[in-house]
Amino acid sequence: MSEQALRLGTRRSKLAMAQSGQVAEAVSQVTGRPVELVEITTYGDVSREHLAQIGGTGVFVTALREALVRGEVDFAVHSLKDLPTAQPEDLALAAVPVREDVRDVLVARDGLTFAELPDGARVGTGSPRRMAQLNAYAFSHGLTIETVAIRGNIDTRVGFVRDGELDAVVLAAAGLNRIGRIDEVTDFLSVDTVLPAPGQGALAIECAADNADLVAALGELDDPLTRAAVTAERSLLAALEAGCSAPVGAFADLLADGQIVKEMRLRGVVGTTDGSTLVQLSTTGPVPETHDQAMALGRELAAEMLAKGAAGLMGERAL
Repeated sequence: MSEQALRLGTRRSKLAMAQSGQVAEAVSQVTGRPVELVEITTYGDVSREHLAQIGGTGVFVTALREALVRGEVDFAVHSLKDLPTAQPEDLALAAVPVREDVRDVLVARDGLTFAELPDGARVGTGSPRRMAQLNAYAFSHGLTIETVAIRGNIDTRVGFVRDGELDAVVLAAAGLNRIGRIDEVTDFLSVDTVLPAPGQGALAIECAADNADLVAALGELDDPLTRAAVTAERSLLAALEAGCSAPVGAFADLLADGQIVKEMRLRGVVGTTDGSTLVQLSTTGPVPETHDQAMALGRELAAEMLAKGAAGLMGERAL
């Protein structure tokens, strides 16, 4: 390959720049070419509206994808949970690197854990998925909390706690890890308490589908087990016909016997944001070896969840 720099399209947020910088180094190592970051502003970055109102899924992705299609950048890095579930034919999801910590975390005043929050504590999150599960968890432990819808980057969200406006905020561990602020976490929420968003903690590296050399080079960063897990999670989301603004949590993990990975377990949850009703199910099967097998695992669990009443919990569904 020539020494010409590869152009990596990235959102401008501190978190996006951090994760893109990490990918840029890895891509530089596998290709032997320098990588330069090209900052692109997306609609989701400039709009102050709530994600559910501005179309939810895709608002952070569209501008990056348009730059790819126009040839202004060679590849792009997304947080996988921001990607719409349908993959455009002209773009290849070339790599899903090893996943970060998938958990949600609490950043609370005075170092409080979730169980130590006072009755009526105000907990900020922009995610209906988190609201549904936090409210359900609080209810089952005899706590009353008030979930408050918030938006903004990590600084803004943590600022609500520092300023005393909120008692706590819930964020993704992966984001805080990537910008070096994991020490601000006061409680790690187990996936048994709050299932993450489908694809949470994973990155997606995308490029033009017809650039076979680049697809192959980027493919060296792919982690097959992470890809199988997130494919199953996103297949569940797609089969529930839910965008990223719906209260759906999903997590696929590997069940190992000693060093030998035996099976993949996929867990899914959907609920009303007040936490009064949750449909939570899991299924276990052989570790998927193909894209189609991973997709099938997700569809299977979605069908069971829909049979148990999940459809009615997701607001209006277009028929």
